[in-house]
Amino acid sequence: MKVWTVAASVSLAAVLSMGCNAASRYQVLSFFFDGVPPPAATGAIPEPAAKMVDETVKPRQVGYREHGPFAAKLCHACHEPGATNALVAPGEQLCFRCHELRLDKPYIHGPLASGGCRVCHDPHSSQYRYLLVSESDSFCFHCHERQSLTPMSAHEGIAEQCTTCHDAHMADKKHLLR
Repeated sequence: MKVWTVAASVSLAAVLSMGCNAASRYQVLSFFFDGVPPPAATGAIPEPAAKMVDETVKPRQVGYREHGPFAAKLCHACHEPGATNALVAPGEQLCFRCHELRLDKPYIHGPLASGGCRVCHDPHSSQYRYLLVSESDSFCFHCHERQSLTPMSAHEGIAEQCTTCHDAHMADKKHLLR
């Protein structure tokens, strides 16, 4: 058993030494381990990821944000201690234990109304602001079809993000208009 541990350590050390920069080390480590934080923000997406991005779009700023309890390793704030890793409250109620969000508007976004915060937000960490699960400029189109919205006269020639006019959580006006 000890031989396998030594062999694994030597193999891992060899693989890690092949990565001479932060982006390649990140690729190697994230291949073997889940949850490896991306390299420190250098202002742009690491080179391999940038190649997957449309060349006409400027590189996005990369940041790494962690949810407070996760960053402080206070897992028990959301999870039961022990091997089960069960949540301390039902998923639809969990976020409201710490985050006060009065649902007092007549129009509430569907995921929020059902307690589905994780549809839009990652409870542990994200490279996007507000711990969103993806970039905010195309975020809404994970659920809403762009083709059904663009023919509307109000959306003609609009290049801004959806949240410029729509509130992502709740509003007094129909269609979550601000």
